[in-house]
This record gives sequence, C-alpha cells and structure tokens, in this order.
Amino acid sequence: MTPLAAQAIGTGRLDLLPLRVEHAEEMAVVLSDPALHTFTGGAPDTVESLRSRYRRITAGSGDPAVAWLNWVVRLRAESCLTGYVQATVRGPVAEIAWVVGTPWQGRGIATEAACGLVAWLTTRLPAVTVIARIHPDHHASAAVARAAGLVPTDVRHDGETRWHRPAVPSAGAAGAGRGGSGG
Repeated sequence: MTPLAAQAIGTGRLDLLPLRVEHAEEMAVVLSDPALHTFTGGAPDTVESLRSRYRRITAGSGDPAVAWLNWVVRLRAESCLTGYVQATVRGPVAEIAWVVGTPWQGRGIATEAACGLVAWLTTRLPAVTVIARIHPDHHASAAVARAAGLVPTDVRHDGETRWHRPAVPSAGAAGAGRGGSGG
C-alpha cells in the first residue's frame, strides 16, 4: 500500500496546499496574533522556528504506521495564506486540527477547510474515524467540528473534549442504509 500523503485539495473558495518549508515566512505573519494561543497556550512562532518545525513535519513521523498530513489554507480570491489544517493518521483513526489567522476568522474559512479535509480523508480512508480535541470554551472550534460532522464525547484529555466522527460503513457492509448517525 502506498503511504498516505497530503495532496492539494480544492473547495469552493480555498486551496489546501501541502505544507512546504517555504510557507514559513507567510505563515509566521498569519499566526502572529497571541490571541490564537488563548486555548492552546504558547506564543506565536518566529519565522525561523516555523521553518525548523516545518522541516521536521515535512520529513514525516518516522513511524511507517503514522502519517503526518499538513496543509496551508490559501484563500483563492485574496491569493493569501489564512491558516492551516492537519491530520495525524494512525491506522483507522485520523486526528485533525485547524487554525485560521485572526484577520480571516468569522468568514467560514475554518469550516470550509475542515469539511474539505474530512471529505478528502474519508474518500481515501472510507473506514476512518475522525477525531479532534477542542477546549470546552472554544465555541468557534466546536462549531467547525460540528459542521465537519463531528460530535462531542465524554472523553477529556489535557482539559480538552474529544470530538469524533465515527467511521461510516461502506455501502456493501451489513446493515448499510438502515439508520445510523445523523452526524
């Protein structure tokens, strides 16, 4: 089986482009607002620290059973990067995350990007369970997760709520078409 790799994804307004080290300079500006770290902690990265991080990320996980998939989000109409989406795939589970820079928030970009990512993942891995971890007070991210078909669970990790989109049985699976979640 060919290892899973990030590929360009197009949505209505966005291009999700596989992450490259060269994106660090523009992404340092996109991610420069300290408010982006309200729920996750930390502080904005410098261009050089992002370059270093992107070198590690694009080199891959080093574990053949784990795929690190990372994209920058480009708003086509403005020809600029606005954030990123990512997925860590371990077997039948893909843990996803998204961040959109402050100037582009409130425009549906995170929702469109996350929905595009989930659609791409489920096309390539039909039996994948998609999860995300979201701070319980981060209502905007909860709305994005909900729009992408995820639902909150009772599982907590490091103060965050685990959201999930269960694997959808293939059309040939027993019981297909008889109910299921409305997720």
